[in-house]
Amino acid sequence: MIVKNPKFEISAVSKKQYPKGNIPEIVLVGKSNVGKSSFVNTMVNRKNLARTSNTPGKTRQINFYNIDDKFYFVDLPGYGFSKMSKKEKIISGNYIEEYLNQGKNISLIIFLLDIRHKPTDDDLLMYEYILKSNLPFIILTNKADKIAITKVDNEVKRIKEILGISYSTILPFSSERKIYVDKVWEEIEKFIK
Repeated sequence: MIVKNPKFEISAVSKKQYPKGNIPEIVLVGKSNVGKSSFVNTMVNRKNLARTSNTPGKTRQINFYNIDDKFYFVDLPGYGFSKMSKKEKIISGNYIEEYLNQGKNISLIIFLLDIRHKPTDDDLLMYEYILKSNLPFIILTNKADKIAITKVDNEVKRIKEILGISYSTILPFSSERKIYVDKVWEEIEKFIK
């Protein structure tokens, strides 16, 4: 897919702030620092559309990126080891849950995991939540550039086995090397027509 005019539209913390209309939404979930913002930038071939940081937990709101008025990438706050206070985690957890339960235009969830690590307890909780949502999803094993290319398939297989996946799409991804981008677009395009 060739993206011509991606733009940041809004940061939301409640339903009344979500964009209006019926444009499909591709939702990004994953732990803090798994690379959701880098994923957005890579997919739209821009360096700074989504702000990235070396400090986990910088995304504290739900960020909507309008992709050529065809669909939104929706970047949810990460979970896990961010420096949010307990109160902030509860608040952001509430509006993430509200969005996942009440977002009317969710077409696909993209669940990002770090290919180098075994899924954490938080990852497993999120995976269970996604399964219960009955929404379509794919899993990206991000940061594939951080391991030898000869090990990528084995690591994807290992994560698949840990999660007990036999039917869903799971793909490697690398924002750094921009490999696997075409395969991810192929999957996304199935859900935005």
